[in-house]
Amino acid sequence: MEKLRLLLVGFVLIFMSCQPEELEEPPPNIVLFLVDDMGWQDTSVPFWDERTAFNDLYHTPNMERLAKEGMKFTQAYATPVCSPTRVSLMTGMNAARHRVTNWTLRKDAIQPMEKNHQYLIFPEWNVNGMSPIGGDAKAVHAMALPQALHDVGYFTVHAGKAHLGAIGTPGENPLNLGFDINIAGHAAGAPESYFGTENFGNGKEGKEVWAVPGLEKYHGKDIFLTEAITKEALIALDSAVTGQQPFFLYMSHYAIHTPIMHDKRYYQKYLEKGMDSVEAKYASMIAGMDKSLGDIMNYVEQKNIEDNTIILFMSDNGGLSAHARTGEPHTHNAPLSSGKGSMREGGIREPMLVKWPEVVEKASLTNHQVIIEDFYPTILEMAGIDSLETIQKVDGESFVPILKGGNYDGVRPLFWHYPNEWGPTGPGIGAASTVRKGDWKLIYYHADRSMELFNIKEDIGETKNLADENADTLKELATTLSDYLKGVNAQMPIDKATGEVVAYPIEILTDEKE
Repeated sequence: MEKLRLLLVGFVLIFMSCQPEELEEPPPNIVLFLVDDMGWQDTSVPFWDERTAFNDLYHTPNMERLAKEGMKFTQAYATPVCSPTRVSLMTGMNAARHRVTNWTLRKDAIQPMEKNHQYLIFPEWNVNGMSPIGGDAKAVHAMALPQALHDVGYFTVHAGKAHLGAIGTPGENPLNLGFDINIAGHAAGAPESYFGTENFGNGKEGKEVWAVPGLEKYHGKDIFLTEAITKEALIALDSAVTGQQPFFLYMSHYAIHTPIMHDKRYYQKYLEKGMDSVEAKYASMIAGMDKSLGDIMNYVEQKNIEDNTIILFMSDNGGLSAHARTGEPHTHNAPLSSGKGSMREGGIREPMLVKWPEVVEKASLTNHQVIIEDFYPTILEMAGIDSLETIQKVDGESFVPILKGGNYDGVRPLFWHYPNEWGPTGPGIGAASTVRKGDWKLIYYHADRSMELFNIKEDIGETKNLADENADTLKELATTLSDYLKGVNAQMPIDKATGEVVAYPIEILTDEKE
């Protein structure tokens, strides 16, 4: 590690003293562009095998541009809600292992909707999020991704939403996690306001927890939060680019999380398409996010660093559909079922793109299944870090071989675990554990111990539960899921009626046969 750091820090000296033919390839700049609550269909880029009405409704030209210059992942997954995804991203751990299984905010406190559930008593999950230091029994102690990059010489910039640690904990501040610069990140997972004219929520009595920190230079100005954060992020990169230091930009937008507010640069365009005011606001936020992506792509081109800059695009969970939208609930991600908060595909399948010049084939596509914890080992490999000793066990697997055109041998199961309560109701929403293995997917609901078995390849909309007619496959996946949950010592809720811990799915199937 120290040797790699010295190589990176000393690259400018090498550049000054060597002839061009003697230069070693510099480490790549890495941009991780994470959108909040963006659904699989919230784009003009089709991630299915056919275009849909949503792809024609939304206009995201810079996502189209990125797709043409890189690889599209059609089966990329995150968790159903935000903090679990973000902690998995920063640690490489599956949520069942790191136990930050719901969204965080208040120190040492479970969420209000978890306190009086009708059927379940929820476990004491890691409500304080992640921590760079040990000693907090309600936080996961881990080496954060930016810390690993910082330690080998990367200039690390956090811009936007953090939502990695509860208020008053070390993980609340991105600067404690290895970032050199923190722009607008804190404990809260949503802004009080997207409007500069409203100071992004600062000064609103009783709303201080949601007010976006920093950005005072934009207070009172007619600017949308997405634009302000992007401007500051690019300013922050200037010093690294000037000093020829490799950088890691974590561009983590608050958009398109609620409150749904109009970005006036694009709002009228969608009204003229015939959308109602709520959906036009939502679409304008998507457009503003896409503009930010384009600004970053333009920046690396203008600075002549495009050939050595990797851009990864991802969302933290499925698109919002259970509430706050107009139209029929649970349909905003069709053909996928449901949305944010759900174990159905609409809650966990994400739009993902990767551009890596001279490595990734342009306009390429992969159906390889990846999950959010895979980003951690992937980015470390991209940066040339191959001997990192982490505090935590890393569950993710690098998808660099896929980016290089290779094939994955075998069928790797993917796991989700949410022993919690989100609030809204709908298909796939609620305390549950899930496994996807090949084309098959099992969802196990904790409250009533029911199971859903779907063949995703044949039924992407999860319209037909095949549990009753595929007993062997059901048992196989139930065994795989149960073994995994036991192996990582996953927390399970307690059944209020019996006072007993909710059984693993294979135990339910075994009991039914006896």
